[in-house]
Amino acid sequence: MNEDTGSDYITPWQLSQVVDGGGVGIIEESKHTNFMKGDFVTSFYWPWQTKVILDGNILEKVDPQLVDGHLSYFLGAIGMPGLTSLIGVQEKGHITAGSNQTMVVSGAAGACGSLAGQIGRLLGCSRVVGICGTPEKCLFLTSELGFDAAINYKEGNVAEQLHKLCPAGVDVYFDNVGGDISDTVISQMNQNSHIILCGQISQYNKDVPYPPPLPPAIEAIQKERNITRERFLVLNYKDKFEFGILQLSQWFKEGKLKIKETMINGLENMGAAFQSMMTGGNIGKQIVCISGDTSL
Repeated sequence: MNEDTGSDYITPWQLSQVVDGGGVGIIEESKHTNFMKGDFVTSFYWPWQTKVILDGNILEKVDPQLVDGHLSYFLGAIGMPGLTSLIGVQEKGHITAGSNQTMVVSGAAGACGSLAGQIGRLLGCSRVVGICGTPEKCLFLTSELGFDAAINYKEGNVAEQLHKLCPAGVDVYFDNVGGDISDTVISQMNQNSHIILCGQISQYNKDVPYPPPLPPAIEAIQKERNITRERFLVLNYKDKFEFGILQLSQWFKEGKLKIKETMINGLENMGAAFQSMMTGGNIGKQIVCISGDTSL
């Protein structure tokens, strides 16, 4: 929504032009050699409208069997957020099964966070703790997603709760938020631990570079303890996408990866859904169904 997004992989929305985002739908008519009527397709640049003529080169065909007919999952757990969580944990988390590693996830009830904690467990973390913003989200993490514990950062002292819930310190931190919460987590990270820099949502409206610099005291801790904190962009790992989608689909079908969405119907509700997502109203991926049904 800024005039300059600060990144080369996503362009700013233009005034008086149709807004776009990740979408999935069905082809009703095609003159493109790769697609035919009835194909299901997805794109990162899907216009917010009920019907549209698109350049087939921006579309990717999807197989509904991978999601047991839940097409919206291609926008979440079996799509870019799922790949971001899986590849981020694999490439930057350095998890070794059986080594009793503790993982902390901020923004833990969101599209990526809710998956990252489960993936950390599947790949071998012995303890997973989530940080989120409501009692409902905390309960969801522990009762449905298998997190060992959850912290509501709006209640009580986060540092004290974290110390109590992670007595052996933190080995892997999946960071979605940045800011004070991340500073608190980093201060309790172990020697040679790892930060997966997925997002910094608390910092996006500030005029700072990405990733945002840490306060001097926290940066000193990071350097002293040799904590890795490298920029992570999932689009740099396209060679891993095909296998990643198959892995996520397999875990979903086996019941090992639980998927949660917040679903709103109607194009007219898109603005309200977007605002709700930006203020933490969603659990899991925020989806808006603008025409038809999201499942087969």
